[in-house]
Amino acid sequence: MMFGPQLCTIGGLIRQQGAEMASAKDDVIDVPKWDVALESLVGDEYRSKGSDLLIDDFNRLAQVHAIRFDDIMETVFKLCIYGRWQYRDTAGRLTPITQQTVDELYVNARLQGKDLRHFTGGWRPQK
Repeated sequence: MMFGPQLCTIGGLIRQQGAEMASAKDDVIDVPKWDVALESLVGDEYRSKGSDLLIDDFNRLAQVHAIRFDDIMETVFKLCIYGRWQYRDTAGRLTPITQQTVDELYVNARLQGKDLRHFTGGWRPQK
């Protein structure tokens, strides 16, 4: 004699007494590709400052909010890669940020200010 509902998995579906439910592997969860809290932080800083953010601004945010500098920069780089933000050099030229650009910066596992010495321009949201 069996008690309780009987479960069996068939082709990614769980059948329980004739009712079908999607299994966990069938659920689609939209996960952001960057840290949305840090996106909000740098966006607020940009709006507050009213001009492009510089590496010094990101360093200050990291210190004030006790956040790792490389976490902030990783978020900003991803925002650029996915077209949400942009980087312009000191002459105002749009400079594309790609995953390869980021990979080349991460040679010592953690990103530091000195790794970004060539990024002397400004960062801003895409318009």
